[in-house]
Amino acid sequence: MTMMLDKDAREDLLDRGYSRRQIGEVAALLGTAAAASSLFSSAAFAQQQAARGIAGATRIGSNECWTGPFPSGAEAIAKAASLGNWYDPDNYRGDLIKTVATVEGIPEDNVMLWPGSGGPLVSIVAAYCSPTKGLVTADPTFESAWRAADFMKAPVAKVPQAIGKGHDVKAMLAANPNAGLYYICTPNNPTGTITPVADIAWLLANKPADSMLLVDEAYLHFSEAPSAASLMAGRKDIIVMRTFSKLFGMAGVRLGLTFADPEVQKRITLFGPSAGGLSITAMACGNAVYTEAALIKARRDEMIVQREETIAWLKSKKLPVQSGSQANMFMVDWGKPAKAVQTALLGEKVQIGRNWAIWPNVSRVTVGSAADMKAFRDAVQKVVLA
Repeated sequence: MTMMLDKDAREDLLDRGYSRRQIGEVAALLGTAAAASSLFSSAAFAQQQAARGIAGATRIGSNECWTGPFPSGAEAIAKAASLGNWYDPDNYRGDLIKTVATVEGIPEDNVMLWPGSGGPLVSIVAAYCSPTKGLVTADPTFESAWRAADFMKAPVAKVPQAIGKGHDVKAMLAANPNAGLYYICTPNNPTGTITPVADIAWLLANKPADSMLLVDEAYLHFSEAPSAASLMAGRKDIIVMRTFSKLFGMAGVRLGLTFADPEVQKRITLFGPSAGGLSITAMACGNAVYTEAALIKARRDEMIVQREETIAWLKSKKLPVQSGSQANMFMVDWGKPAKAVQTALLGEKVQIGRNWAIWPNVSRVTVGSAADMKAFRDAVQKVVLA
């Protein structure tokens, strides 16, 4: 069903130069399952999805966590499920917003809840990009923003990212000095590299005043890097985005966050659903796990051990691995087309990630459990090194 954009959303799009016919297409993008799925459809993504249909496959291709929510989260889900006949009987939404705001040191009205982070990313592109106001990103990075901008008929500038480095913010500004949206993913997907907060602050200070800066921190908890949320005070031109799908092990539970000024949050929600689409089980789980600092550190440390052990093994086999990852992924250069290696490993029931067009010989590999990474090493030994 096509989404019915309200008057404010339609007027916003008209002000940005869209025709009434194009507004209908944007509504279809935001409101129909078929249009939304088209944003994520690609041959590479289809290969990843196909791997999920193989019984017993080692799933280290989609940057999911190797384990589920912390015990406190699982217990909260069970308790909330018993109250599932009510919409929000115990103010789960308010409790989660208060918890997040307290942990992050930001006002409660700067916190917005979403069913995952994919939806708000598309909504933010829809809110700030147009045929005359483009999108600027690193290359490679998470492709969903590219697909949404393409659908919005907005120009996309992709700035090559140096191996082992974060985003080149000066090159991003030069690529389109009049963009509608600058998108920084840190730690970056797929490289895992960090863009320093000082670089993000530089872009914030030098970009056009009427453009928006989106900082996607989906993988921040896997690193010890500081958050760009510290740059938000008093500003209406920066959004920080988070998700519970990664370190918190809640990919299937669907819970995400945006941090921004209330006026910015209102504009984003013109183009997509927010907390109204959330289950009480998701909110209860998120509230329980967000304060688990010791468990967050332990899970991060466990991931680092597996990541570094596997990278060291690959290097010992003369397989180059890009440096600098501070997240639950790394990039390995096979020296030959990565898609063929992905397919060969899938034959051994090991699902690794895709490659990006800029690096056709390089695959993203998610860091999983000790057993997952052993299965990966065994498969690589058999199909790549034999």
